[in-house]
Amino acid sequence: MRQIVLKAPGEFIERQVPEPSRDPGHALIRMRRVGVCGSDFHAYKGSHPAYTYPRILGHELAGEVWEAPRDQNRVKAGDRCAIEPYWACGHCRACLKGRTNCCENIKLFGIHIDGGMQGVLSVPLHLLHTSVVLDLDQLALVETLGIGAHAVQRSGLEAGESALVIGAGPIGLAVTQFAQAAGANVVVVEKSKWRREFATGFGVEAFAEAGARMADVVFDATGNAGAMGASLEHVSPTGRLVFAGLTKERVCLDDALLHRLEITVFASRNSREQFPRIIEMIEKEEIDTSRWVNERIPLKDVPSRFKNLVGNTALIKAMIDVEATDL
Repeated sequence: MRQIVLKAPGEFIERQVPEPSRDPGHALIRMRRVGVCGSDFHAYKGSHPAYTYPRILGHELAGEVWEAPRDQNRVKAGDRCAIEPYWACGHCRACLKGRTNCCENIKLFGIHIDGGMQGVLSVPLHLLHTSVVLDLDQLALVETLGIGAHAVQRSGLEAGESALVIGAGPIGLAVTQFAQAAGANVVVVEKSKWRREFATGFGVEAFAEAGARMADVVFDATGNAGAMGASLEHVSPTGRLVFAGLTKERVCLDDALLHRLEITVFASRNSREQFPRIIEMIEKEEIDTSRWVNERIPLKDVPSRFKNLVGNTALIKAMIDVEATDL
């Protein structure tokens, strides 16, 4: 089968390998869709601290069950499924608290271990989430949406509260949709005119600058240290600030303002127990995925075309199609 490997920053190669055998407690999944994430771009540029090389990228995943154990009723051959990429150890301090998204030994497909840019992947059964309604693109979007869903859940956002989302990349857009679903009054701040216009398609107002706007909950999805620090200035008294994006740089906060308004600051990492909920919400048309995918690449063309995605400001989500010929 075909594998596309990031051999080193900026260097994808293709290789042909035998199909994997099924590990105990796993199913073999024929990969069908791989969403491209911002962390994949960082890996390509060599600027992400978690990646080692060579690495098969891909953690926004959808596929079809190829082979499954007989002694279980979770999945069967032919099922379409979203693949939850967070493989937690189950016994560290975070896992024992039920916070598996913060597992001290976490392994993410496509980041810590090889991911979905290949024909077949062996996946633990508990990480498979099926749907007979959703198409493959929608299933591959569940992981991205999960980042936003978890951030909103972390914030405790309630119906009628105001929410300010700073940054309208995929994470910011996911936050926007789940903040709306929570019944909040949502405003988006985004420098890119094109992304502002895209965000307004979800029925929210979008502005180039935050100005003097204040909100009960501010979500920063920029991953920019300066913007993250400045986001504090837009939190209403006793409100919450949620960092949905991340940076390697130090983030400086105005301590006097933080204390005077008694603001609560949340970090939000990955997602936890969100996949079934998100799948159900998409099935009920409570979350709109119709406009997300605006670029497609066959798996075989990733080595030649991936570089064209980097820095594309009109990109919301690129989807890699894995075909039968990749087996």
